[in-house]
Amino acid sequence: MSGPRTPDRQPAAAALLACEFDRHTLVKVRHEVERVCRLWGLADLTLYRFVVAVNEITTNAVRHGGGRGHLRLWEQGRRLCCRVLDHGPGGAAEPRLPPPDHPRGRGLWLARNNVESFLLHSDAHGTTIVLEIS
Repeated sequence: MSGPRTPDRQPAAAALLACEFDRHTLVKVRHEVERVCRLWGLADLTLYRFVVAVNEITTNAVRHGGGRGHLRLWEQGRRLCCRVLDHGPGGAAEPRLPPPDHPRGRGLWLARNNVESFLLHSDAHGTTIVLEIS
């Protein structure tokens, strides 16, 4: 990936998980994210909500971001952070819930509403989303 593409929060710590993904590996990545989050200490509804958020962002990266992406999960203080990079044009800066009769378009909204912090940055090089939970 070239060019400046990251929101303000940079991963300073070693990665708990770092991987490339595409449509063939989405399920495997979701399971690995869940495994690492459990080891980190997330449980119950907090674990479920964070894994849903990460899954929505990785799925969007495949569907709308060039068919693939890069995921990095790390610990920052008492927070668990996940950054997803892709090559897509990005979405709305503040995700909105689409009308009930629209069959799609809930991924960013679901992610935003299942984490404590949601940062989205898009430019000519692609989209970066950082999710955080504690």
